[in-house]
Amino acid sequence: MKSVPMAAALLAAVLASPAALASAELAQQKNCMACHAVDKKLVGPSYKDVAAKYAKDKTAVDKLSEKIVKGGAGVWGPVPMPPNPQVSAAEAKQLAQWVMTVK
Repeated sequence: MKSVPMAAALLAAVLASPAALASAELAQQKNCMACHAVDKKLVGPSYKDVAAKYAKDKTAVDKLSEKIVKGGAGVWGPVPMPPNPQVSAAEAKQLAQWVMTVK
C-alpha cells in the first residue's frame, strides 16, 4: 500500500502548484483583487463568473489578456474596467490563464 501515500503526496503537490498560487499572488500584487474576487462580485465580476462566461471561447485568454492591459466596458454592465498599466502582456496572459481555471 505504498502507492496510497505516494498518490496523496502527488495530489497535494498538484493542488498547490506554484503556477496556480503564483497567479493568485500576481492578481493580489497587481491590485486585481481590489475590484474582483474569486467567488463573489465586487466592483467587477467574480473570477468564477468570468471563467464560466468564457468557458467555450477558444480565444478567451487572448481577449481577457487584452482587457487586463487595455481595460474594457459594456460586457459586465455600466462600470468600465480601467486599463492596468502595472501589468505586462506576459503577466496579463498568466492572469487570464489562471482566471480561466477558476471553478
